[in-house]
Amino acid sequence: MLPVLISIALLHWVILVTPGANVLVVTSLAASQSRRVAFFAGLGVTAVAGVWSALAVLGVGAVFAAHPALRLSIQVAGGLYLIYVALRLWRSSTSSAAHEAAELSALAAFRVGFLTNIMNPKSALFFASVFATSMPEQPSPLLLSLAVVVVLANAFAWHTLLAVAFSHSRIQTAYARSHALVARVAGALVGVFGIRLLYSALQEARARGGAA
Repeated sequence: MLPVLISIALLHWVILVTPGANVLVVTSLAASQSRRVAFFAGLGVTAVAGVWSALAVLGVGAVFAAHPALRLSIQVAGGLYLIYVALRLWRSSTSSAAHEAAELSALAAFRVGFLTNIMNPKSALFFASVFATSMPEQPSPLLLSLAVVVVLANAFAWHTLLAVAFSHSRIQTAYARSHALVARVAGALVGVFGIRLLYSALQEARARGGAA
């Protein structure tokens, strides 16, 4: 049982430390607002990691494989949401918008993290593939439950670390000095992730249409 859990944990960490929209959202909130806001955004991301891993255990990967249109719809929605977040970040680069922006509430921060992660169905496919390759042929309910716990623990630890590290006073001071540039870069990167999701969905839809 332990080797299986270690394998899942290592594969998950590889994905966690790879910069993506989740990392950008948590770090930018930590640097621009507060540790509390970033923590709750990370909590929202973590909650979705638990949702996707639990659904992977229940076989959502098979559901997406049987109904690709469902996954593509979620992917398109995710791409559009990330582009919306990117525009918000870009808009915050103006001095007037920066002064007007109030600190997010715990619920609002949680919602930002949750939506950023839930709108990417590829996360579900990742967990489905990891569990499929790492699990024995007939895993016990205890092993499946522990696998989800490992995913939750990894995601919570990583995003809490990001919230703590990027809310350091020196980083916040540096962010305040170059707010416009950092906000635009973050917005551009998040926008790229959103466009990639949309492009990937478009390419897959064309491939399926051509095959039909």
